[in-house]
Amino acid sequence: MSWRCVLDRWTRSTSRRCTTANGRRSTTSGGSGEVVELACGTGLWTRRLIQHAGHVTAVDSSTEMIARNRARVRGPVTYVHADVFAWTPPAGRFDVCFFGYWLSHVPADRLAAFWATVGTALRPGGRVFLVDSYHPEPLAGHTQERVLGDGRRFTVVKRFWQLEELTAAAAGLGWALDVRVTRHGAILYGSGGRAQRVPSSRG
Repeated sequence: MSWRCVLDRWTRSTSRRCTTANGRRSTTSGGSGEVVELACGTGLWTRRLIQHAGHVTAVDSSTEMIARNRARVRGPVTYVHADVFAWTPPAGRFDVCFFGYWLSHVPADRLAAFWATVGTALRPGGRVFLVDSYHPEPLAGHTQERVLGDGRRFTVVKRFWQLEELTAAAAGLGWALDVRVTRHGAILYGSGGRAQRVPSSRG
Protein backbone atom coordinates (compact mmCIF):
# COMPACT_ATOMS: atom_id res chain seq x y z
CA MET A 1 0.00 0.00 0.00
CA SER A 2 1.41 3.41 -0.96
CA TRP A 3 1.64 6.39 1.38
CA ARG A 4 -1.08 8.08 -0.71
CA CYS A 5 -3.50 5.21 -0.07
CA VAL A 6 -2.57 5.14 3.62
CA LEU A 7 -3.06 8.88 4.01
CA ASP A 8 -6.34 8.94 2.10
CA ARG A 9 -7.76 5.97 4.00
CA TRP A 10 -6.73 7.42 7.35
CA THR A 11 -8.03 10.93 6.62
CA ARG A 12 -11.36 9.57 5.36
CA SER A 13 -11.77 7.62 8.58
CA THR A 14 -10.76 10.59 10.73
CA SER A 15 -13.07 12.89 8.76
CA ARG A 16 -16.02 10.62 9.54
CA ARG A 17 -15.14 10.68 13.25
CA CYS A 18 -14.88 14.48 13.18
CA THR A 19 -18.27 14.72 11.48
CA THR A 20 -19.84 12.56 14.15
CA ALA A 21 -18.17 14.44 17.00
CA ASN A 22 -18.87 17.93 15.66
CA GLY A 23 -22.28 17.27 14.19
CA ARG A 24 -21.35 19.07 10.98
CA ARG A 25 -19.83 18.43 7.58
CA SER A 26 -18.02 20.92 5.41
CA THR A 27 -19.62 21.75 2.07
CA THR A 28 -16.43 23.27 0.66
CA SER A 29 -13.99 20.38 0.62
CA GLY A 30 -16.05 17.24 1.13
CA GLY A 31 -14.62 16.70 4.62
CA SER A 32 -14.86 18.00 8.12
CA GLY A 33 -12.69 18.93 11.05
CA GLU A 34 -9.79 21.28 11.66
CA VAL A 35 -6.36 20.01 10.58
CA VAL A 36 -2.98 21.58 11.33
CA GLU A 37 -0.05 20.62 9.12
CA LEU A 38 3.39 21.31 10.56
CA ALA A 39 6.26 22.06 8.15
CA CYS A 40 3.81 22.07 5.25
CA GLY A 41 6.40 22.59 2.52
CA THR A 42 5.30 22.87 -1.10
CA GLY A 43 1.82 21.44 -0.65
CA LEU A 44 2.32 17.80 -1.59
CA TRP A 45 0.46 16.76 1.54
CA THR A 46 -1.73 19.85 1.92
CA ARG A 47 -3.59 19.22 -1.32
CA ARG A 48 -4.52 15.73 -0.14
CA LEU A 49 -5.43 16.76 3.39
CA ILE A 50 -7.82 19.42 2.13
CA GLN A 51 -9.85 16.74 0.33
CA HIS A 52 -10.88 15.33 3.70
CA ALA A 53 -10.78 18.35 6.04
CA GLY A 54 -13.10 21.25 6.65
CA HIS A 55 -10.10 23.53 7.03
CA VAL A 56 -6.31 23.20 7.08
CA THR A 57 -3.85 25.45 8.89
CA ALA A 58 -0.48 25.05 7.17
CA VAL A 59 2.63 26.15 9.09
CA ASP A 60 6.11 26.62 7.64
CA SER A 61 9.17 28.77 8.36
CA SER A 62 9.90 29.41 4.66
CA THR A 63 8.01 32.10 2.75
CA GLU A 64 9.12 30.42 -0.49
CA MET A 65 7.58 27.10 0.55
CA ILE A 66 4.35 28.80 1.56
CA ALA A 67 4.16 30.63 -1.79
CA ARG A 68 4.65 27.37 -3.69
CA ASN A 69 2.08 25.63 -1.48
CA ARG A 70 -0.44 28.41 -2.01
CA ALA A 71 0.01 28.17 -5.80
CA ARG A 72 -0.56 24.41 -5.74
CA VAL A 73 -3.49 24.13 -3.33
CA ARG A 74 -7.07 25.26 -3.78
CA GLY A 75 -9.37 25.18 -0.77
CA PRO A 76 -9.89 26.50 2.75
CA VAL A 77 -6.27 26.79 3.90
CA THR A 78 -4.81 29.34 6.31
CA TYR A 79 -1.05 29.80 6.03
CA VAL A 80 1.11 30.61 9.03
CA HIS A 81 4.68 31.78 8.50
CA ALA A 82 6.44 30.59 11.65
CA ASP A 83 9.24 28.43 12.97
CA VAL A 84 7.53 25.22 14.04
CA PHE A 85 9.78 25.06 17.12
CA ALA A 86 8.82 28.58 18.20
CA TRP A 87 5.16 28.61 17.13
CA THR A 88 2.48 28.59 19.83
CA PRO A 89 -0.68 27.04 18.39
CA PRO A 90 -4.17 28.08 19.46
CA ALA A 91 -4.86 25.71 22.34
CA GLY A 92 -7.23 22.83 21.70
CA ARG A 93 -8.29 24.00 18.26
CA PHE A 94 -7.46 21.10 15.97
CA ASP A 95 -8.92 17.64 15.43
CA VAL A 96 -5.85 16.36 13.58
CA CYS A 97 -2.15 17.23 13.49
CA PHE A 98 -0.18 16.03 10.48
CA PHE A 99 3.52 16.22 9.65
CA GLY A 100 5.18 14.64 6.63
CA TYR A 101 8.94 14.03 6.45
CA TRP A 102 9.46 16.29 9.42
CA LEU A 103 9.91 14.18 12.54
CA SER A 104 13.19 12.78 11.20
CA HIS A 105 14.59 16.34 11.23
CA VAL A 106 13.64 17.11 14.84
CA PRO A 107 16.77 17.17 17.06
CA ALA A 108 16.68 14.92 20.11
CA ASP A 109 16.82 17.88 22.50
CA ARG A 110 13.71 19.39 20.88
CA LEU A 111 11.64 16.23 20.65
CA ALA A 112 9.76 16.66 23.93
CA ALA A 113 8.96 20.32 23.23
CA PHE A 114 7.78 19.44 19.72
CA TRP A 115 5.34 16.82 20.99
CA ALA A 116 4.18 19.27 23.65
CA THR A 117 3.30 21.71 20.84
CA VAL A 118 1.32 18.96 19.12
CA GLY A 119 -0.50 18.26 22.37
CA THR A 120 -1.35 21.93 22.85
CA ALA A 121 -2.77 22.19 19.34
CA LEU A 122 -5.10 19.19 19.60
CA ARG A 123 -8.56 19.03 21.07
CA PRO A 124 -9.31 16.26 23.58
CA GLY A 125 -9.43 13.08 21.55
CA GLY A 126 -7.44 14.69 18.72
CA ARG A 127 -5.34 12.50 16.45
CA VAL A 128 -1.84 12.57 14.98
CA PHE A 129 -0.74 11.22 11.61
CA LEU A 130 2.85 11.24 10.40
CA VAL A 131 4.76 10.04 7.35
CA ASP A 132 8.53 9.89 7.03
CA SER A 133 11.39 8.18 5.26
CA TYR A 134 12.56 4.84 6.59
CA HIS A 135 15.79 2.89 6.50
CA PRO A 136 16.61 -0.13 8.68
CA GLU A 137 20.08 1.26 9.43
CA PRO A 138 20.25 4.60 11.28
CA LEU A 139 22.78 7.18 10.12
CA ALA A 140 25.84 7.81 12.26
CA GLY A 141 25.03 10.63 14.64
CA HIS A 142 21.57 10.94 13.06
CA THR A 143 22.93 13.50 10.60
CA GLN A 144 23.24 13.68 6.83
CA GLU A 145 25.18 15.89 4.44
CA ARG A 146 23.18 17.52 1.68
CA VAL A 147 24.55 19.28 -1.37
CA LEU A 148 22.57 22.05 -3.07
CA GLY A 149 22.57 22.71 -6.79
CA ASP A 150 25.00 25.58 -6.32
CA GLY A 151 27.49 23.32 -4.57
CA ARG A 152 26.86 24.47 -1.01
CA ARG A 153 26.94 21.71 1.59
CA PHE A 154 24.89 21.44 4.74
CA THR A 155 24.72 18.92 7.55
CA VAL A 156 21.15 18.30 8.67
CA VAL A 157 19.49 16.20 11.34
CA LYS A 158 18.15 13.02 9.73
CA ARG A 159 16.98 10.33 12.10
CA PHE A 160 15.69 7.13 10.57
CA TRP A 161 13.30 6.14 13.33
CA GLN A 162 12.83 2.43 13.90
CA LEU A 163 9.34 1.19 14.69
CA GLU A 164 9.87 0.08 18.27
CA GLU A 165 12.15 3.05 18.95
CA LEU A 166 9.56 5.62 17.84
CA THR A 167 6.73 3.83 19.62
CA ALA A 168 8.73 3.80 22.87
CA ALA A 169 9.90 7.42 22.53
CA ALA A 170 6.33 8.59 21.94
CA ALA A 171 5.03 6.53 24.86
CA GLY A 172 7.60 8.14 27.12
CA LEU A 173 6.13 11.51 26.17
CA GLY A 174 2.54 10.44 26.75
CA TRP A 175 1.51 9.34 23.24
CA ALA A 176 0.21 6.02 21.94
CA LEU A 177 1.29 5.52 18.32
CA ASP A 178 0.72 2.68 15.87
CA VAL A 179 3.83 2.84 13.66
CA ARG A 180 4.31 0.82 10.48
CA VAL A 181 6.39 0.62 7.30
CA THR A 182 4.99 0.41 3.78
CA ARG A 183 5.41 -2.82 1.84
CA HIS A 184 8.33 -1.53 -0.23
CA GLY A 185 10.10 -0.62 3.01
CA ALA A 186 11.01 2.99 2.26
CA ILE A 187 8.31 4.90 4.13
CA LEU A 188 7.36 4.91 7.78
CA TYR A 189 3.92 6.06 8.86
CA GLY A 190 2.11 6.25 12.16
CA SER A 191 -1.06 7.43 13.82
CA GLY A 192 -2.43 7.75 17.31
CA GLY A 193 -3.25 10.11 20.09
CA ARG A 194 -2.56 10.84 23.72
CA ALA A 195 -2.08 7.72 25.79
CA GLN A 196 -4.99 6.83 28.01
CA ARG A 197 -4.13 7.04 31.68
CA VAL A 198 -4.82 3.91 33.65
CA PRO A 199 -6.59 4.73 36.94
CA SER A 200 -4.56 3.87 40.00
CA SER A 201 -5.74 0.79 41.87
CA ARG A 202 -4.53 2.13 45.17
CA GLY A 203 -7.28 3.11 47.55
